[in-house]
Amino acid sequence: MRHLKAFHVFDVSASCSSFSEAAQQLNITHGAVSKQIKTLESYLGVELFYKKGRNVYLTTQGEKLKAATRQAFSVLETSVHELRQSQTQALEVSCEPTLTMRWLMPRLADFYEKSGIDVRLSTAGGAIELGANGLSLAIRRDDFECLRDYHKTPLVAEWVGPVFSPEYWDKVKHDLCEITLIHSATRPTAWQSWQDKSHYSLDIKGKHQQTFGHFYFCIQAAIDGLGAAMGSYPFVMDDIKRGVLVAPFGFVPSGCDYMLMSTKAELEGAEALFSTWLSEHLSQAIPTRDEQEK
Repeated sequence: MRHLKAFHVFDVSASCSSFSEAAQQLNITHGAVSKQIKTLESYLGVELFYKKGRNVYLTTQGEKLKAATRQAFSVLETSVHELRQSQTQALEVSCEPTLTMRWLMPRLADFYEKSGIDVRLSTAGGAIELGANGLSLAIRRDDFECLRDYHKTPLVAEWVGPVFSPEYWDKVKHDLCEITLIHSATRPTAWQSWQDKSHYSLDIKGKHQQTFGHFYFCIQAAIDGLGAAMGSYPFVMDDIKRGVLVAPFGFVPSGCDYMLMSTKAELEGAEALFSTWLSEHLSQAIPTRDEQEK
């Protein structure tokens, strides 16, 4: 097929607000994107984009072509993935960083022992491009807009609550105004969201505040006795069972779910085995009645 590269550049650009954004995603120059689009417009004899301010927008013909290229490249990505997957007993899975480190990795040996399938993890949150770099599946919290029409399998409802080291809780439990609240830069409204859903009231804008770049560091800071962190139940359940953390206020539903994202609804082979195993295990990551807020 003539101008296949130009069609690919168009497909990426059609989902971007500017050619500069497309160039960044494609790892080529802005000029190279413009050249490929002009080549395609000349070949088709129609204009595909028009410019308004600093942004570019699809023409009617461009919208029609976008639907065609998205379908075509989606089929191609799926076929390539299936061919590569048939030659290996390994899965490439993207998972949110804290869920990876605090829940999934400690349990992967169980999956390998039962299936003989090697799960190769990469960590990221939010939007994902399945098929890119061989990625088969993605585990995400459903708190972002997904621009691709991926199949989403709910895994477990998220429950959240403040967690403390036992020593730190003994120190502050008689004067809650002295609690240092540990915030995550990746989820800055976590404390406010919990308080909106909880019966408890803490001084979440009080004098003692500390912020870390990621939830993983927040939980580790709580374990080290630096303050109280907002814990998603799968992140802290093992530490609570070991007595490393306590959750005196219990847990409440956050209103979000963890989900498994895939390119198709009916999974086969290694993907199906991992999906079944993940659903069975993560569905148990909910607080007991005694751990839920009363």
